[in-house]
Amino acid sequence: MAISLPNLPYAKGALAPVISAQTLEFHYGKHHKAYVDNANKLLAGTALEKEDLETIIKKTFKNPAQAGIFNNAAQVWNHSFYWQCLKPGGGGTPKGAVATMIDAVWGGYSKFVEELKAAGATQFGSGWAWLVLDNNRLKITKTPNAETPIAAGLKPLLTIDVWEHAYYLDYQNRRPDYLAAVIDKLINWDFVNSALA
Repeated sequence: MAISLPNLPYAKGALAPVISAQTLEFHYGKHHKAYVDNANKLLAGTALEKEDLETIIKKTFKNPAQAGIFNNAAQVWNHSFYWQCLKPGGGGTPKGAVATMIDAVWGGYSKFVEELKAAGATQFGSGWAWLVLDNNRLKITKTPNAETPIAAGLKPLLTIDVWEHAYYLDYQNRRPDYLAAVIDKLINWDFVNSALA
């Protein structure tokens, strides 16, 4: 089963001015595509070649001999998930089941936002900030490099990419500004609620 580059769920300019078309051109068109291409090259002729992406990630996680496969496959999964977490005109206070769960864990949306921003801002180097479901309870976490919660048996609901290529053209070294803008204006809460199901 070849790994493929999914279509973006919006036009490359649709997330501007929060994320520019130029950033998406590089981030999706170069970085994400390279992970897909590299994963397929590394998987060719191996026992994992016909497995689905999540199985590949789980089977190669923390296996030094298969680090290249894991890194590329996990980055394909992380990026494909990230694009779904964003939408033009998104962001702001959620509604539905996720809103109820956020209130139960953090006592309100503002505390949740504060913790999500802190997870992204304090991830040293490259990585990801996540909202996950852990034993039916919401939790904010972060992962370095290509690591992904699915490898640890957690259910991802939302992610924000904090690799420099995700924001540097638009925000330079102002990662907290990028995080604030994505949370305020782009989070696709409909997708987050659907991921809860």
